[in-house]
Amino acid sequence: MTLASYFAVEGLPAAGKSELLSTLALYHPGEILVLPELVRVAVDERKLDLFSDRGRLADALLEMIGLRQERIRAALGQGRTVIEDSHLGVHAAYARVLGDQAFLERFAEIEDGLLWPSQFVRMEIPVHVSLARQAVRGTPNYEVGPDVMTGMLSALAAWHMGRRSDLISVDADRAAHEVLATVSELFGLHYGTPVGDVLPAVLLLGRPASGKSELIQFLQALSADERAKEFHLGPLDTIDDFPILWEKFVEDDLWEAVGRGRLVSRRVGENYSVADDSVWPFLIAKLNRKLAARGLIEGRTALVEFARGGPQAYRRALEDLAPEVLAQAAVLYVEVPFAESSRRNRARYDRARRAGLLTHAVPEEELERSYSVDDWSEFAPGTSGVLQVARNRLPYVTVHNMPEPAGPDAFRARYAPAFQSLYRSWKALRRRQGDEATLP
Repeated sequence: MTLASYFAVEGLPAAGKSELLSTLALYHPGEILVLPELVRVAVDERKLDLFSDRGRLADALLEMIGLRQERIRAALGQGRTVIEDSHLGVHAAYARVLGDQAFLERFAEIEDGLLWPSQFVRMEIPVHVSLARQAVRGTPNYEVGPDVMTGMLSALAAWHMGRRSDLISVDADRAAHEVLATVSELFGLHYGTPVGDVLPAVLLLGRPASGKSELIQFLQALSADERAKEFHLGPLDTIDDFPILWEKFVEDDLWEAVGRGRLVSRRVGENYSVADDSVWPFLIAKLNRKLAARGLIEGRTALVEFARGGPQAYRRALEDLAPEVLAQAAVLYVEVPFAESSRRNRARYDRARRAGLLTHAVPEEELERSYSVDDWSEFAPGTSGVLQVARNRLPYVTVHNMPEPAGPDAFRARYAPAFQSLYRSWKALRRRQGDEATLP
C-alpha cells in the first residue's frame, strides 16, 4: 500500500496556501519538505509575465520539473512528508482556459511519467473572497479575474476526474487558526508528538449498538496530544461499512421504483434488512478499496469499524481484509451480550436520522438472524492475545462494555488501558517480526 506522504495543496489565488505552508514548514523542520509553487518560482526567477510570456514559462517549467521531482523522491526516501504548493495540473487547467494549447500538448507528453501526489488537498474559498484577498495582498502581477478562475475550476475538476484523484476539500473561508488546525490534522502533523508512537490501523469490532460509534465520538473529541499519549492513536481516518450498506438499501429503493426489484435487501417497516448474505464480503471489498485509496498515512490511525455475526463471522471478515492492512492492524472488540445489544439498538433509534452512525437501528428480526451469535469468543479467547489471520499476526484486546460509559472520565478509564495494552502488544509483534526477518 502506497504511503500517502506526498500532498499537493491547490486552490484559487489568495486561498492562503503559501502562507499556511510557510507556517507548517517553520513549525515542523526536518519532518516535512514544503515546496513553493513551481509556476511562481519560474516567473520570479526568470522575470516572466504570467500571462504574456506563456511560451517562455512553459520552457522554464519543463526545465525545472526534473529537479523538482528529484527533490520529492529524495525526501520521500528519507521518510519525510512532502507538501507542494499547487501542481502542474492546476497550471494545465489555467492553460486550457487561456487557450495555451502549446503548453497542453507538451504537458500531455510528460504527464504520465511524473510522480504525482498520493493526495490532493483543495483549499476552498468562493470566487468573491479570492478577489477581495487578491486586492489586499499587493501582487498585481498574479491577479486573476473571476471568469478565468471559474473556468480553471471546471477544467481542474475534469482533470481530477480523469485521473481519479484522491481529492480532499478544506474550507478555507474561515478563521486562519481553524484552517491551520484542520490542515495540520490532515497531514498528521502534531507539534512534539512522535509519529512512531501511534497505531497505524485499528479494527474496531463488536455487535450493533455495542458502543463502537460512541467510542469513536469520544476519541475524536480528545486533543491530539491526549489521543496520542494516552491511547496511542493519531488523527483518525474513520471508515465504517454501515454507510456503504445503507447506500445499497437506498439503491434497492431505486431499483424497486424502476421495476427491477430489490437486489440485496428487503423492507422491514420503515427500515431494511439484508436479504442476500453475499453483501457481507462485498462490504469488506468496499472497505479494502477505500483503505487502498487513502493509504495508511504515517502518524495517522485508520479506524475501521464493522459488526458481523454467524459461526465464522469475524474469521471470514478478517481473512477478506487486504494483507497490507492486516500487516499493520490491531483489533479492539467491544463486547456486550446480545440482549444488551438489542436493548441499545432500540434505544438509539431516531427515525428522522436513521441513516446516521449513532442513530440507526437494525430491525429486530435482522438483529436476531445476523448478530445473535458470533465467533469472537472462540476466535479470540480471553481478554487479549494474538490472532493468526492468513500470514499475519494481529494483537487483540476485548473490552467488556457494561455498563455504558457515562461521560469522558468513564470512557477514559475503560478504554485507555485497553489501547495501551494493544499498542504494547503491537509494538512487541513488530519488533519480533523485525528480528525474525534478520535471521539467516
